[in-house]
Amino acid sequence: MALAIQEVSRKLLHLVAIIMPLSILYLPEWAPYFLGTLSFTIVMIEWIRFRHPFVQRLFHTYFGIMMREEENQRVTGATWIILSAFLLSLFFIHHPSIPFVALTMFILGDSAAALVGMTLGRIKIGKKSLEGSLACFSLCLFLCYAVFPYMPGVDRKILHHAIVWLAASFVTIFELFPLRVMGYRIDDNLSVPLLASIFIWVLSGMG
Repeated sequence: MALAIQEVSRKLLHLVAIIMPLSILYLPEWAPYFLGTLSFTIVMIEWIRFRHPFVQRLFHTYFGIMMREEENQRVTGATWIILSAFLLSLFFIHHPSIPFVALTMFILGDSAAALVGMTLGRIKIGKKSLEGSLACFSLCLFLCYAVFPYMPGVDRKILHHAIVWLAASFVTIFELFPLRVMGYRIDDNLSVPLLASIFIWVLSGMG
């Protein structure tokens, strides 16, 4: 029960994080400053909490309900996704639709995968579930066909059918199987939005 509450709390925080891709899309010139300041602040908090037990205890008191056990000794997923959004706001400042779509698909798709996996997941794939992955994929398609096309500022070029299906598959696969480099697991909150954005950028021919 405690684990379920923890994951629901984490995914609700993810929903709040939707403000990051929205800022990239609608305030592309200001987003790097906003996200850069946020990134610097949270990195400093992480640095301090790892070096001062009192701060670690204080951090855990207020945010422990949203933290996985392993995050007591490593950087939290929230930090990685904020850093990811900051980097995307810099790299794609002239093509804000790309990181908006990729980051939104990941934030909402990952939340759907976790919540459906916890409640309906029966077929396990590692620590995750087939049902959760199907929920992630389905939500990504829903966003690309029923939400993004009707949002002002979204470049329709990146919503071509082939790009949509390939991008949704990409996000789903890497959400299910996190990237590893030389045996080291790269946090999917960092890797998936970045790689998905590059993937969409290449497929759309904007490079």
